[in-house]
Amino acid sequence: MRLHHFLAVLLVFPFLLMGCGKGNVPDDNSSSSAGSSVQQHADVRVTDPQLNAVVTSPLTVTGEARGTWFFEASFPVQLLDENGSLIVMLPAQAEGEWMTTDFVPFSVTLHFETDAKTGTLVLLKDNPSGLPEHAAEVRVPVWFE
Repeated sequence: MRLHHFLAVLLVFPFLLMGCGKGNVPDDNSSSSAGSSVQQHADVRVTDPQLNAVVTSPLTVTGEARGTWFFEASFPVQLLDENGSLIVMLPAQAEGEWMTTDFVPFSVTLHFETDAKTGTLVLLKDNPSGLPEHAAEVRVPVWFE
């Protein structure tokens, strides 16, 4: 009987681990409803650009993030091409007191050149510890003009 319980735990445990991960945040955790100008996420709200927006350089990214997303009042923002290659990366800056668990406005302006047709804007939780359990990101797909 104990062997059956042990085998059941071995079979179920990997699925539990996959469901409980705190790493990357899937794209479907962000949403925008008709008439809404804010993409929702538990820790980050991106006001601009919207999902699948056509963007040009310079691209100003705005929104608000919980203070826990920042370290020293900033967090990294990447713009990737359709192959996942880095086009540009700069820190988004808090526009208010960031040492809080409340939402804090942020912005960053990205200057870039690319021949790519599509890309992804990636907002990374600043993780000075480097520990994977503290890593998180929000991805916003974009089109290049």
